Amino acid sequence: MTSLDRPALVAHAKDSIAKGSRSFALASRLFDREARERAWLLYAWCRKCDDLADGQDHGHGMSVIDDAADRLSYLTGMTEAAWNGTETGEPAFDGFGLVARECRIPRRYADDLIAGFALDAEEWRPRSEADLYRYCYHVAGAVGCMMAILMGVGPEDEAVLDRATDLGLAFQLANIARDIAEDAAADRCYLPMEWLAEFDVPPGRHMAPPFRPALKAMAKRLCDASERYEASARVGAQALPKRSRWAVLAAAGIYGDIARKVRDLGVHAWDHRVHTSKREKLLWVARARAQAAGTPEPAGREGLWSRADLEK
Repeated sequence: MTSLDRPALVAHAKDSIAKGSRSFALASRLFDREARERAWLLYAWCRKCDDLADGQDHGHGMSVIDDAADRLSYLTGMTEAAWNGTETGEPAFDGFGLVARECRIPRRYADDLIAGFALDAEEWRPRSEADLYRYCYHVAGAVGCMMAILMGVGPEDEAVLDRATDLGLAFQLANIARDIAEDAAADRCYLPMEWLAEFDVPPGRHMAPPFRPALKAMAKRLCDASERYEASARVGAQALPKRSRWAVLAAAGIYGDIARKVRDLGVHAWDHRVHTSKREKLLWVARARAQAAGTPEPAGREGLWSRADLEK
C-alpha cells in the first residue's frame, strides 16, 4: 500500500485497536463511521508510540528497555514527519498525520503526549500528587483533548476540553492502579514518593508482602480519584453528538469498572491482572445508551487538576 492510502490506513488502525484494547475497540463501534475511523487512526498512533516507549506489543508484555532515548528520538521524528505530510511508510504515523490534518488538531496536544513519553525515557518518578496528575495529563489527558476535537469539539472550547482531559486522567489513574505490579517488574513506579514516605514504604519495596496494606490504601486513592474524574468527564460528554456521547460513556463505564474492581479487591488486586468481561462490557454498552439520552449527575471541577496547572 502507499502510506497515504486512507482505506488501508484505516484498516491498519482497526486491526491495531482490536489487538490493543478490547474495551476501546468495543466502544469505538458505537461512533458514526467518520468518528469511528478517526478514533482508530488516533488510537493506532498512540498505541505505536506507547509500544515503542514501553517495549510492548499492542500494550502487552512491558519490558525494561536500554535504548529509551533512541526510541523517543525515533517516535518524535516520525511524528514530526507525519505532521508535516511527509510519507513515513509507517501506517500508524501516516494515519495520525492524516487525521490531524482532517480535524485540525492543535500541535500542542501531540507535543504534550510525546512529553509524557520523554518523562518515562528519563525514568522520571512523581514526587507529589500534582506531579502524578501532570504525568497523567501528558500520557492520557492530551489524548482526551484530541479525541474530543475529532468528535467535533472546537479547539477553543476550553470548558469541554477540560472535561475531556478529565476522562483521560480517569483512564490513566485506573491503569496505574491496575498495573502497579507490572510497572514494578519493569522498574517503574507511578505512586508519588510523598505517598510512599507517608506510609513508610521504602522506594522499590512497595510490592513486598509486608507493604500490601499500604499499597491497598494508595491504590484506593488512585481509584477514588479516577472515579471523581470519570464523573466530571460524564458531564462534558453532554456536549458531544449522540453517537459519540454513547461511545464515550460506554468507555467511561468499562474503564471505571477497572478502578472499582481494583479498589474492591484490596490487597489481592495484583494477584491477577484485573479486567472486565465481555458480558460486563456489553452491559455498559446498554447502560451507556440510556445515559446518553439522559442528563448526568452534576459534577463540578472544584479541586480537580486543570491544564492551567501545567504553567505552575
